[in-house]
Amino acid sequence: MSSDKEIKFPEETLELVRRMMKRYPEGKQKSALIPVLHLAQAEFDGWLSPQVMDYVASLLNIQSIEVYEVASFYSMFNLKPVGKCTIEVCRTSSCWLMGAEDVIRHIEKKLNIKTGQTTADGMFTLKGVECLGSCGTAPMLQVGAEYHENLTLEKVDSLLDNLRKEDKRKCYTDHFDPQSN
Repeated sequence: MSSDKEIKFPEETLELVRRMMKRYPEGKQKSALIPVLHLAQAEFDGWLSPQVMDYVASLLNIQSIEVYEVASFYSMFNLKPVGKCTIEVCRTSSCWLMGAEDVIRHIEKKLNIKTGQTTADGMFTLKGVECLGSCGTAPMLQVGAEYHENLTLEKVDSLLDNLRKEDKRKCYTDHFDPQSN
């Protein structure tokens, strides 16, 4: 995100934020924090800069540190710029036992990046994340809202090829439907 871009939601998004806040009792507007962070991440280039988090805090009338704590806790929020498609590989028990580390190493080699990095073309960011709740179909990964389960290295190759062909522009916004929250 360029530093000269004004950090302000469009009026339509501000109205959605107001509706979200009205769902909670007076003084409990912090309850809308996670859905508002999703909106902010989608609006501001797929990540939450300190300035964006400060803006969210001001909208919810809470302290900036309260926003930082939540945004830094959940892997679904990006605190630095990411590629067009963020690949989140589950690395907890079931996935680890079923080969998640092999999947991660394979993706790192195929994309020539390490976990936490973005490809030179800005297309992919690779993240190792905690449980994504698909233990019975391990190993698995998530891109946007799509789960890819029972992974093999061949399935990973096919997925990466398909994502590159599709050139998805906003994989990072696919996590959240603001109308459902």
